[in-house]
Amino acid sequence: MVRETRGRRLWIWPLLVVLLWLFVGGPLGSYAGRLAEVQENDNAAFLPQSAESTEVLDTIIGFQDQETLPVTVVFEREGGLTAEDQQTIAALSEELGGVRFVAEQGVGAPIPSEDGEAAQVVVQVAATDGEDITASVEEMREVLADPPDGLTALVGGQGGVLGDFIEAFGAIDGLLLVVALSVVLVILIVVYRTPILPFVVLFSAILALGVASAAIYGLASADVLALNGQSQGILFILAVGAATDYSLLVVARFREELRDHESKYDAMRAAYRGAFEPILASGATVILGLLCLLLSDLASLSGLGPVGAIGIAGAMLSSLTLLPAALVLLGRAAFWPFRPAYGSEHTDTKGLWGRLARLIQGRARLVWVVTFAALAVSASFVTQLNEDQVPQTELFLTEVESVEAQEVIDAHYEADNASPAQVVVPEDQLAPTLELLAAHPGVAGADAGIDGRPAVFPLPSETDPQQPKVVDGEAIVFATLADPADSQAATDTVRDLRDDLDEVSEDVLVGGATAINLDTRDVTGSDRAKVIPAILLVIFVVLALLLRALLAPALLIVANVLSFGATLGISALVFQYVFDFPASDPSTSLIGFVFLVALGIDYSIFLMTRVREEAIRQGTHPGILKGLSATGGVITSAGIVLAATFAALGVIPILFLAQIGFIVAFGVLLDALVVRSLLVPALSYDVGPAIWWPSKLSRETDHADAETEAMLHAPASRSGPAHRR
Repeated sequence: MVRETRGRRLWIWPLLVVLLWLFVGGPLGSYAGRLAEVQENDNAAFLPQSAESTEVLDTIIGFQDQETLPVTVVFEREGGLTAEDQQTIAALSEELGGVRFVAEQGVGAPIPSEDGEAAQVVVQVAATDGEDITASVEEMREVLADPPDGLTALVGGQGGVLGDFIEAFGAIDGLLLVVALSVVLVILIVVYRTPILPFVVLFSAILALGVASAAIYGLASADVLALNGQSQGILFILAVGAATDYSLLVVARFREELRDHESKYDAMRAAYRGAFEPILASGATVILGLLCLLLSDLASLSGLGPVGAIGIAGAMLSSLTLLPAALVLLGRAAFWPFRPAYGSEHTDTKGLWGRLARLIQGRARLVWVVTFAALAVSASFVTQLNEDQVPQTELFLTEVESVEAQEVIDAHYEADNASPAQVVVPEDQLAPTLELLAAHPGVAGADAGIDGRPAVFPLPSETDPQQPKVVDGEAIVFATLADPADSQAATDTVRDLRDDLDEVSEDVLVGGATAINLDTRDVTGSDRAKVIPAILLVIFVVLALLLRALLAPALLIVANVLSFGATLGISALVFQYVFDFPASDPSTSLIGFVFLVALGIDYSIFLMTRVREEAIRQGTHPGILKGLSATGGVITSAGIVLAATFAALGVIPILFLAQIGFIVAFGVLLDALVVRSLLVPALSYDVGPAIWWPSKLSRETDHADAETEAMLHAPASRSGPAHRR
């Protein structure tokens, strides 16, 4: 009677957990749509924190009453600008001065092109907030919306590009999330073939994202962490994908245990014991791996680390609390119409995964050697990855006005008047610096300066325009570059100028838009040397603690690093010969490494924790085969879900996000379908019990091969009808 009463009360705790998530987590979901309010999409959000160009920018701010950003307005008429056009340009320039956030005296004089077909006006916008920049750019486009017939008026330059970036990131709040959730829902319906369970899992993932978003909103509002559009897009994908992956593991173990336990509560207890450790280890691995990005000196990357880590924490919390509670309340009804009956046969040893386990049993060495060789060959194509400078005109995958403006500028102007090199000079070294800059071949001719000034000139004093402005013993010199600011030639010029000016004085600093691009690329290279070893060390420690071994973690890391190399090699070929992408930013491969190695190791964790569980019970060789056949379906489904969610990044028309989406999607599938299915189990089988070295399990006598086939068909759990009292 007591046991019956206790059984009737067991539903209370799961119900309380679900209600808590609904009444607390539900309202927090609105913060996913409010993250744009705390985004920082200005230049500082993407700058290297300790680079020379950042130091120059900070110095220039001290010379000005307010920080400004140049927006380039370009006018064009085929056959040449007319006198009426000149009047129109002058009138429109005056109107541009009245646009919100335009700095006082922030509209420069029109600069005609040598061919007479174009003119550009540089407008300084006194705004650093992303929304303010976007608002200013939009108002400028409204001013220029109705030019005379035949006259083209476009808004571009640094401010125009940044405004278009922010607008593109705006699709994250709506389109990206809808696409990702729709894709996940379709896959779950196909996997489970039930109308109930997919919505339970998806609802759990949505609440996980909501809780994570609320935490990030609060921390970003308090300036504890930095959030930009790039980080928000990856957060949405990461939280939804990880929450679904962890949910798939919980659901699979619950369905398995329902065949061995009559009580749904007993089944969940057994399933929870089996799923808790791998989910905790997987989440900890990804979280610690993402936090390694804090070592980056690039603001956008160091900000991504804690944002992504919070997303993973939300996914773990939901999959280990809300989902188990919901499944217990639903019981076998969650799987309708294919309810797992008590005492029914386990099907994991049948079909594809059972056949694959038997293949590895008979040809383990051949399988892992061939797989290893194929991955190594694919990795050899990494040398084809193009990481050259990407021009602004190639950053977007769709036509945007700032790209059109840059194309007009490149067609009619040799020098980039709107983005000069900015040089901080000690006052006593001003003369030799000016002389060196004027004589450098990478600096434009004398008549290519801004507002009628020469190509090289110091910032003038307000009281005496004939004298340079000096603040704390330093002056600012502007040098118009002979090549477009986003070109490789301009980047080489800035590097040369730094070397040459160091001979004048080591206190001379070179900044500006080109220098920022150069420093960002250089910093990313140094970040790789710090972040990648840190991630590998973190993963090794987590795996060693989880598996109570040293050899197995080492082999798993080698396998996943090889998988990443193969992914990058194949991606290089696809980018170049299929998508015809111009190049890849150096940070793309670094972010790809973080996600692929940290996320890809998840599937090996799911596999090897089950293998170890079975190896303790029946020996290493049969344990490997049993673990592979039992986890094959759920890990494959998890890989497909995560790959599909990252592929959804392709809806944001930005080169960087499209490349990240492809690299991670392809890499996750490679990890799930090849590394975890073939390389890891076959190599582990060939190594045998020594895989657990130096733990006691490595010294235990394994079952003979003759018994392995029988062990493969052993029940998946100790519990079940045969063990029931």
